Amino acid sequence: MKEYEDLLIERVGTDGRVARISINRPEVLNALRPRTFGELEEALRDLEADDSARVIILRGAGRAFSVGYDIGGPGATSSPHNPERVYDMKDEQGRPLLMNFATRLRQVSDIQLYLFRMSKVTIAETHGHCIAGGMELAMMTDLVTTTTTCRFGHPGHRGIGVARNGMLLPLIIGMRKAKELFFTGDSISGEEAVRLGIANYAFEPGEVSEKTLAFADRIANQSADWLALLKEGVNVFYENMGIEAAVRANTILDSLARGTRSGYEWRTRIENDGLKEALAWRDGPYGDYRATPKKAD
Repeated sequence: MKEYEDLLIERVGTDGRVARISINRPEVLNALRPRTFGELEEALRDLEADDSARVIILRGAGRAFSVGYDIGGPGATSSPHNPERVYDMKDEQGRPLLMNFATRLRQVSDIQLYLFRMSKVTIAETHGHCIAGGMELAMMTDLVTTTTTCRFGHPGHRGIGVARNGMLLPLIIGMRKAKELFFTGDSISGEEAVRLGIANYAFEPGEVSEKTLAFADRIANQSADWLALLKEGVNVFYENMGIEAAVRANTILDSLARGTRSGYEWRTRIENDGLKEALAWRDGPYGDYRATPKKAD
């Protein structure tokens, strides 16, 4: 099986019919960089063509599923398909070229949409923190398992950006609660995520991998092609509600967020004070979120 820099892939379950992909950047709580998405797309396409892989589990190594995008990390502004190609160009006065930036965002959104559409059943196995870009990624899978202590949320809505697949939430949990989470950037527990329909099951910490695999293996009693047919039958309803159009529109809005008052302030604080202080400025008024989960799952 091919080896990747940001991912670990293994075959598990009865007769290896479940493929398990682990985002393997535990030292940064599985922060997502463009390379991560590029490798993920390649791995998913290989597994999609493999009839022996009936269900795919996506999880994170270490203490968290993912704390979101690797803001400011090496290669953070490169293409997911080519780390040497940078999409953060500026004009002669140093002003960002927003549509150029939007091109890279759209490349990531297309990979998220592929995860939603691909002809395999996918399960996000979440723990620790599933926030920001991590929550975006998990929301594009077919099913979600979590722990009772996991935190779901998108703090980036506090003046930094817009969740590109955020328009899924009104379909999942309804308009009122979706707007509350958008406007506050607040997080919810794994148990609340199940109650709202964001996740299917919340297990006790330490049990999530075993029980998620049992869940996946139960689904994998059916052949890969039959499961693909069932997935397509469900997805067509949501695609007709405009999911792809909403994701693309929010991708453009995410790039435009750089030109807001909050967007300018965010970049200035990162440049002058560093990421840690910028995060404290963002989340301080709300009194929540930490750089690391309070309790490792």
